[in-house]
Amino acid sequence: MGEGFQVGNAVIGGGNLFLIAGPCVIESEDHAIRMAEIIKGVTRSLGLPLIFKASYDKANRTSIKSYRGPGLTQGLLVLGKVRDQMQVPILTDVHETIDVPKVAEVADILQIPAFLCRQTDLVVAAAKSGRVVNIKKGQFVSPWDMKHAVDKCRDVGNSRVFVTERGSSFGYNNLVVDMRSLAIMRNFAPVVFDATHSVQLPSASRGDDEQPASSGGQPEFIPVLARAAVAAGVDGIFMEVHDNPKQAKSDGPNALESTKLRGVLKELLAVQRGLAEAARAI
Repeated sequence: MGEGFQVGNAVIGGGNLFLIAGPCVIESEDHAIRMAEIIKGVTRSLGLPLIFKASYDKANRTSIKSYRGPGLTQGLLVLGKVRDQMQVPILTDVHETIDVPKVAEVADILQIPAFLCRQTDLVVAAAKSGRVVNIKKGQFVSPWDMKHAVDKCRDVGNSRVFVTERGSSFGYNNLVVDMRSLAIMRNFAPVVFDATHSVQLPSASRGDDEQPASSGGQPEFIPVLARAAVAAGVDGIFMEVHDNPKQAKSDGPNALESTKLRGVLKELLAVQRGLAEAARAI
């Protein structure tokens, strides 16, 4: 897998845990900054490196009626303010190759959405930007096939790439996490575990005349899966965190409520310390 690379104070693939967290989508400038303040306050007190995540556009919402975000121009202005005011690295999705240069001016990490992980032109454009690339593993892709996506980045000269597991389709409207995938993918790239999208129930709500169709979730399982992933040896944890998930404009049903973040992270750090102590004792 090679040596780790640094983003802010996080070393991706360096053996120490880091957190990618933030609201699913930018809801407003004030909300994005407030969430960054809350999350950074928790991670700083725990000594855990943070990368802030929020999307300027959610191009793959279940319904055309669903909120997508402020768009590229306004969204990047917000992310730039979060980066500068909070002094945190920024990760955001990119859906179109034409957007890559502008996004790369603001974001430290360009994220390839799971549904687009096989889109060669998008992956290559992100890699050529010179920014770190996070490729989310598609719900339809085997863990060993993600090596092809990683190789697309490396073949154009960018070795600063990692992959994120977010569950695999299990029948209709359900996801399941195969913990073996974490070990398999770590053979060729650093691996992050997305603990919130992995408890999503895709398109579970069919909607009606008043409410658009949307995904559901089982957030009570976020801590369980996150602990298992840390025990399996992942490099980082990804969580969508919101101060009021019931009012979130995207992915609220599978988001972690911000008041629960500290407790969950303390558990994850305890698991990691336990593994390190066990390794020394062997």
